[in-house]
Amino acid sequence: MTRNKRRLSASVDVDVLEAAQRAVDEGRYGSVSGWVNDALRQQAERDARLRALSEFIAAYEAEHGEISPDEMQDAARQARGRAVVVRGKATAA
Repeated sequence: MTRNKRRLSASVDVDVLEAAQRAVDEGRYGSVSGWVNDALRQQAERDARLRALSEFIAAYEAEHGEISPDEMQDAARQARGRAVVVRGKATAA
């Protein structure tokens, strides 16, 4: 599938550019442009997921009231209790 492309000029941190070039040198990407394009796409997708989550939480709180810090701690404790440890040691709930 061919996508429309537009040239971009951007300044990036040296370590980021080196990581992109390393990915190309290792054969994981065909070009630095491809690496940058994937990184930008991943960020756009992450932003969209966070926006959707924020909207979901706002709608939930509008219907059920604000989620309290105690409720968040209780949910985290329950999640840790259901977690399966695959590496290392389990932490206390």
